[in-house]
Amino acid sequence: MIRDQGIGSKLWRFAVWALAGLFVLNLLAVIAAVLVNSFATRWLGTWLPAGWTTRWYFDAWREFQLSNVVLVTFQIVFTVVLISGIIGVVTAYALARRDFPGKRAIILLFLLPLLIPPLTYGIPLATVLYQVGLGGTFWGVVFINVVPSLPFVILVMIPFIEQIDPRIEAAARVFGAGTGSLFVRILLPLLLPGMLAALLLVLVRTIAMFELTFLVAGPTTQTLVVSLYYAVFASGVRAGQSIDAMAVIYMVTTLFWLVLALQFVSPTQIVARAKQQQAT
Repeated sequence: MIRDQGIGSKLWRFAVWALAGLFVLNLLAVIAAVLVNSFATRWLGTWLPAGWTTRWYFDAWREFQLSNVVLVTFQIVFTVVLISGIIGVVTAYALARRDFPGKRAIILLFLLPLLIPPLTYGIPLATVLYQVGLGGTFWGVVFINVVPSLPFVILVMIPFIEQIDPRIEAAARVFGAGTGSLFVRILLPLLLPGMLAALLLVLVRTIAMFELTFLVAGPTTQTLVVSLYYAVFASGVRAGQSIDAMAVIYMVTTLFWLVLALQFVSPTQIVARAKQQQAT
């Protein structure tokens, strides 16, 4: 009986690893196909393209006006990062250091944009933004991206703040440090790794956020991911290689910031913290 259970356990592990391996191979094959096609002169019915070229990247840059799209993308992204960072760090500090009635309810409220699908609150929020005249504008796109980004900063920063001994702050105040001096000289150096991790993850999240940005973006406020969507589905004939080149540019941009962010924070820490907040 025990031997049968051991065999069954091994078969189950083999099946899980086999499925995981097939998924990874399929994902890598799709990425490889897009990457190869973006450099192909012509690729039909053969294992490898007939020739190689980089002209599709230049064509995509001109056809889709990627210089403007990339500029707008980073203007929006860094504005979201700045607003989320300032408000998020202050809010996280208050939640980490103060106990007050309704604290758990407030934390749960902040977590809701991370726990529910973006379209659930994105559609009514976009409706309100259009009604007040912010639909299709730069600040409309910024605002709708701040909604999920702010809780993300708070969620990442609370554990970093809780690790700082409150007696350090108390000692600094005893020696005459004001609030500004306390933050700049004491808290900022200690919180800098957490702040950098949180803001880099917000940057990656905002670059990759399609649903919310798509709902309110106008012709001049499209981020790279929204512009890629329109390039694929808009009417007209476009070279598939140009679209793949645009996809590679988006993929490399997102991957660069993601790898950089993962040097400072582990996704398992964020998931564990979210579960802990839900439990409380």
